[in-house]
Amino acid sequence: LPDGLTVLDAQGQYGSAGGIVKEPGKVVVIALDDTPDAEKRLSDAAEAYKRKFRQESVGIVRKRSCVSF
Repeated sequence: LPDGLTVLDAQGQYGSAGGIVKEPGKVVVIALDDTPDAEKRLSDAAEAYKRKFRQESVGIVRKRSCVSF
């Protein structure tokens, strides 16, 4: 994602068979143009994150916004 992103430290939790598991996490904010390849770029980034940090899942929230820099 060469156009840029913002990474924030976070604390998360999830339910497992052993109860609630708490762990540190990251929130990554990415602003992308609504182009045909945007979904694939997000999916590729999520898959790379899962592999690198040995995660089972990565949540993605999509929201249309009007932004400028």
